[in-house]
Amino acid sequence: MIQLPAALGLADVAAVVLHLAAWIGVGWLVANPQGGRVSVAVLMEEHRRNWMREFLTRQPRIMDGALLGMLSQSASFFASATMIAIGGGLALIGNPETVARAAEEVVPGLLPELVWQIKLALALLLVVNAFLRFVWAHRLFGYCAVLMGAVPNDASHPEAMGLAMKAAEINIHAARNFNAGLRAVYFAIGALAWLAGPLALTLATAAVLWTTWRREFASGSRRALLRR
Repeated sequence: MIQLPAALGLADVAAVVLHLAAWIGVGWLVANPQGGRVSVAVLMEEHRRNWMREFLTRQPRIMDGALLGMLSQSASFFASATMIAIGGGLALIGNPETVARAAEEVVPGLLPELVWQIKLALALLLVVNAFLRFVWAHRLFGYCAVLMGAVPNDASHPEAMGLAMKAAEINIHAARNFNAGLRAVYFAIGALAWLAGPLALTLATAAVLWTTWRREFASGSRRALLRR
């Protein structure tokens, strides 16, 4: 059985479990809306399919290539940013004295270095998840580009619609991974509040959860997408 340091109590464990449950739960809710309230991510999926339907008859298709390139570059940018964050996180875990000195200004008292390392590890694990999501999203956008390139110029070709719809589904899977990566970044930032204690982590979890939920289910962008 894993033994936690004495400085970490049940409140810390409960706060961490709540944080991870909120992260997983809101991700599931975004992908599987309940009660007929559709998320922005799901609404955009149909627009991605419509994009590929329009792509079939658009000549030339330069704009479509530019749009896909922009999406791919966004995934690449965030993958690079999270890679830098991972390096910084590993450096802090390897040198916890720096974190301890800074944290003591907010939370007076001496804590074992292992405690600071564990607290940083929570945020680091979420950043690693985000990195993997962004890398896979970038890869999927590449697959989408290949499929789009394989779509015949003749929209009446028997394979044209099938290939376009395959490209749409790959595009959707890429977007899902990209969005999941962003959520992991949000919760990684919130996880840093654990340095100030379990109450701070709980409050940060609530703030990140509310922000994520509002952007998907109660934002102005959602109202714009639903407007007829």
